[in-house]
Amino acid sequence: MYNGINPITIFSFLSLTAFLIAGCLVFIVVQRNKKIKHLTASLDKLLNSFNSLDEQAKLIVKTDLELNKAQEELSKRLIGLNALQKISRLITTTLDANEIFNRLEKSLASDLGFEKILILMPDENKNLLCRLQAGFSKEFTEQIIAQLSKDQTLLTDLREGRPFSSLTSTKQHKEKICSLFGIEHFLLNPIITQDGFTGLLLAGNQSPEIFITEGDEELISILANQIGQSLENTQLFEQVYRSRQDLELKIQDRTKQLASALEEVQKISKNKSDFVSAVSHELRTPLTSIKGYASILMAGKIGEIPQEVKDRLEKINKHSDNLVKFINDLLDISRIESGRVEMKLIRHDVLSIIDNLRDLLTPQMKDKNIQFKADVPQGIPELFVDISQVDRIFINLLSNAIKFTPVGGIITISAKTQNDFVLFEVTDTGIGMTEEDLSRLFSQFYRIDNEINRNVKGTGLGLSLVKNIVEAHKGKIWVTSQVNAGTTFHFTLPIAK
Repeated sequence: MYNGINPITIFSFLSLTAFLIAGCLVFIVVQRNKKIKHLTASLDKLLNSFNSLDEQAKLIVKTDLELNKAQEELSKRLIGLNALQKISRLITTTLDANEIFNRLEKSLASDLGFEKILILMPDENKNLLCRLQAGFSKEFTEQIIAQLSKDQTLLTDLREGRPFSSLTSTKQHKEKICSLFGIEHFLLNPIITQDGFTGLLLAGNQSPEIFITEGDEELISILANQIGQSLENTQLFEQVYRSRQDLELKIQDRTKQLASALEEVQKISKNKSDFVSAVSHELRTPLTSIKGYASILMAGKIGEIPQEVKDRLEKINKHSDNLVKFINDLLDISRIESGRVEMKLIRHDVLSIIDNLRDLLTPQMKDKNIQFKADVPQGIPELFVDISQVDRIFINLLSNAIKFTPVGGIITISAKTQNDFVLFEVTDTGIGMTEEDLSRLFSQFYRIDNEINRNVKGTGLGLSLVKNIVEAHKGKIWVTSQVNAGTTFHFTLPIAK
């Protein structure tokens, strides 16, 4: 007996207590496990975040390196482009091949970002010559030329326009070029003109750390093309210059020939004028005698003559008059051409000249019912001319117009001021002329082959005389015409000032 306490009760109490303690322990263990799981999950999440940050950091570092590399490449390209622009400006402003290479200074290599530059070009005998070297000794350059001359394979590829680069070339070509030029990285481009292969341009670096980039390839390709274009320009300039010199020599020779021919023509023309003048004078004397004797016979001063004889004498007299007119025309043309005619230039009113012509030619126009019109404005300036010669101009032109204008036609004379001259136009509604006739119209003795001229005799000197008189007054004469649509003679005479 333990003071009245039941052992079962004690046991029960202890069992309950143990159960409660066990439950508490289980609860604690469960809560701890939950916390451990939560912490583990947080730890995993933290590890994942850390790994992600690590990858991002690596990416940032990689991107930064690439950006730095790109920046360096861009800076290098900008420097190269600036140098290329400077070089281009220098070599495109000269047309001398030697001056081009003088302007490609030895600093070209460093300006473009290369350690070495070499330009080789073949001479007239196709032997390679060095036109520019930077970073190469003279002795080593001679060795390169000697080896290239022995092994034409590389030159053949270059002649075909093929470039080489340590960035893209095959291992075999790379080793061969590196060994030949004594460099680690290179760009080898042909220089091409319209005549084909003109030379080669090498740019390279001996240091293994200084690599070639795609920008370098583009830069050297542009430079090679620019050099080729400049050399082509010099060739074209030389060709043009030589052609110009040859042309100048030919022009000088031709000018001498033409001057000599002109002198000969002038001599012939003078001889012709002198001959015509002499012959005309010689003809006038017997013609005067013939005409005088015919007049005496017709007048019956040596006795009466039969009518038949008188009719024959009238024909002799008429034909003598025609011959005299023909001879006078020849003499006048000859005198005007040789400048032996002295023009008596005085002031004359245009309207009075036209009115006199109207009165003179009205009978001929009435015979063919031709209407005569004058379109001459009031107040037109006076002419400064030799009136006797000007009358011959109008009489010849109007006589031709009357001859070739059919019955019932119209002849018009118009006048208007043109600068220091009065422009006259004599227009008819006659049969007109062809282009071929127009081109020969003012030639001496030329007569248009038509039905009217076949039936009406003439000398073919009238229009030639008109042209000489107009030109003696410092004027011009020309003609426009259409077949069956009429003809217009245009000529100018000087205004009196």
